[in-house]
Amino acid sequence: MTRRAFITLLGGAAAAWPLAARAQQSEQVRRVGVLMGYPESDASAQAQVATLRQEMRKLGWEEGRNIRIDVRFPAADAGRARAMLMELMSLTPDVLVSNTNLVTAVVQEEVRTIPIVFIFVGDPVGSGFVSDDARPNGNLTGFANWDSPAISGKWLELLKEVAPQVERIGFMLHPQTPALIRYFKSAEALAPALNIKLVALGVHDAHEIDQRLTAFAADPGGGVVVGPHAVTLTNRDLIVSLAARLRLPALYPLAFYAKAGGLMSYGLDPVNQFQQGAGYVDRILRGTKPGDLPVQYPTKLQLVINLNTAKALGLEVPPQLLARADEVIE
Repeated sequence: MTRRAFITLLGGAAAAWPLAARAQQSEQVRRVGVLMGYPESDASAQAQVATLRQEMRKLGWEEGRNIRIDVRFPAADAGRARAMLMELMSLTPDVLVSNTNLVTAVVQEEVRTIPIVFIFVGDPVGSGFVSDDARPNGNLTGFANWDSPAISGKWLELLKEVAPQVERIGFMLHPQTPALIRYFKSAEALAPALNIKLVALGVHDAHEIDQRLTAFAADPGGGVVVGPHAVTLTNRDLIVSLAARLRLPALYPLAFYAKAGGLMSYGLDPVNQFQQGAGYVDRILRGTKPGDLPVQYPTKLQLVINLNTAKALGLEVPPQLLARADEVIE
């Protein structure tokens, strides 16, 4: 290479470096606000948020370069959810991610124009979050728990299969959540065919959970089904420990209850929903309107059985049920 060619090449490279640096610095940083219906100390919540971050990286969104993800954890407190939402709004997010019905209801009430992707909500149409699953319209879309309240009947059947002596089932629910009322009514319609008396256990906080379960367990032949809500998610360790102490066979809506010592669970994988949710956030950031993204429901549910807890309760899990389980904890 001649001296003149070398100097020309060097000069060209030197000119390109500042241009590349300026291009990187000028790349627009998009902001995503995430509001979780869990306490910050919750390991499952942290895994869900970590999955969202990881999937966004795979889709080309690198924190510190072209995206910032701000997360708040109000748990099951609507007042804290509203205050933390205001914090996120002050950061001018391009997209909001809401988790659970309680949090999503707060976000919907306060936010009219920013796109919202909800994750792990029950009955989004009946709850008033969207007008239609296929064409949500408005500024909300996302991922729902189950496509039918009939799931609650399956919970009764599974609990009765493991604990055939159960004659009364307390259905723990947040009484102001329309989706849970529908789940309860669906289970109530099936209960007579299973020779079960269904009792609503309405709860708003840890004190009421303790009070309702203790009172329900005073009579024999009881079991419990726990409905999905921010209140029951936040207090799952309390619920699991109370069920064990009161010797109540219990079925839960998510696997982490069974892994924490609950008898059994049947429901979706919330981590998978956050993985899918990242895809919707990505599409919205690239220009898709939330109303053009259909609400999605899980295509596979997980059955998890904790044999240690079954033995502690003196229950013999039928072999055919063990064969159907996705995971057996021994």
